[in-house]
Amino acid sequence: MKVEHFYDQETNTLTYVVWDTQTRDAVLIDPVLGYSPITGKIDINQFDAVCSLIAEKGLQLRWIFETHAHADHISASQLYKQRFPQAILGISEHIVAVQQVFKIVLSLDAAFDTSGSQFDVLIKDGECLSAGTLQIQALPTPGHTPACLSFHIGDHVFTGDALFMEDYGTGRCDFPGGNAAALYHSVHEVLYSLPDETHVWVGHDYQPNGREMLCQTTIGAQKKANIQLSEATTEDTFVAFRQGRDAGLSTPRLLYASIQVNIAGGHLPEPDDSGKRYLKMPFNADAWVSVAG
Repeated sequence: MKVEHFYDQETNTLTYVVWDTQTRDAVLIDPVLGYSPITGKIDINQFDAVCSLIAEKGLQLRWIFETHAHADHISASQLYKQRFPQAILGISEHIVAVQQVFKIVLSLDAAFDTSGSQFDVLIKDGECLSAGTLQIQALPTPGHTPACLSFHIGDHVFTGDALFMEDYGTGRCDFPGGNAAALYHSVHEVLYSLPDETHVWVGHDYQPNGREMLCQTTIGAQKKANIQLSEATTEDTFVAFRQGRDAGLSTPRLLYASIQVNIAGGHLPEPDDSGKRYLKMPFNADAWVSVAG
């Protein structure tokens, strides 16, 4: 089995292509679409690079997996669906809870479907899947969101935002439906139950202290040295830390754009009569109202 990573510097996001080197069966995990909120333009640099790899290696793309509905980048899943129509787009079955929450938070159109129908497959917790010869287990790792999955393939696990590199810690838990206690149990009881030699591939790397980008570690290293959630960390300690840290974090720059697209399976908003597409953005007028009197 071979893993190739692609790093999006703008959002510190990692996308992975995983394939069997003999049969060329492949899966794609957490694809990124470049987007500028200032100009409204998208770029497809990563998409082109991934497609070039798939062509160069002669891969058969079987699945496109989302570890969760991301709040910091727009998914490129539908671009890949157009290029590789045989590929199946899958996400946790619990995406319906996320859709229901954000339909209210973002005041989406009443017709917005919260059944998860925008995805090809809603994956059950613990479900075993196959991509040709690749055997994949969907490990439920909620906490960052209620619909987080980690994908266990051979002796590799792709953790999304549940675990980052040991010197950074874990994902935040303050988005609607997030839960620090749930993340603690996801890591301790699910991820840390894997063999120590299991390769861990993280969903983001924020390069603390200016170090080079890193994306791979092991379960054993995480259990020993994760600065926020090691094997020795207690639940109370982690929850208190996570809640305190999250209270001081800013809203992700692409939150509203990302969520609107990503809970819809990567589908962009429908164009209006002029052919233009628009995203909804909330306007917090509290400070203006207090000043204006």
